[in-house]
Amino acid sequence: MIEDSTGQISLEYLLIFSISLIILVVFTMPLLHESMDNTFDVSDSIKTKADLSKMVQAIKQVYGQGQGSKQTVKLDVDKPVKITVSNKYASSKIKLKSGDNKNIKINVKSSLKTDSFNLKKGYYTFVVEWPMNSENMIIYQK
Repeated sequence: MIEDSTGQISLEYLLIFSISLIILVVFTMPLLHESMDNTFDVSDSIKTKADLSKMVQAIKQVYGQGQGSKQTVKLDVDKPVKITVSNKYASSKIKLKSGDNKNIKINVKSSLKTDSFNLKKGYYTFVVEWPMNSENMIIYQK
């Protein structure tokens, strides 16, 4: 009588494949999680820098046009952020997934006084204005 041992081989193959798959998942999941956190940090940094660039562009335009000029800027904020604007720069500090803080700063020449805006998630409209017969520009949230 001939015995059939293919069932035994299939079971061993499935067992070895399952163990290999579990080992692969155990080692790759932490790496995947870390790389996703880094990707989200880069995305948040780019978004924040783009928002700052919009504000800086409006400040440059108002400063270049002189007294009596005005510009509006609309921002869509994804996560809470603090934006600081002064006569030399616009900056923002964001919190990374690792717990560290990253300071994003764009230099700009203007006649603004230092002002800070704490923004939560949502849509915001800012107005950059240089009133007539005034030495200083102003920026305010509309």
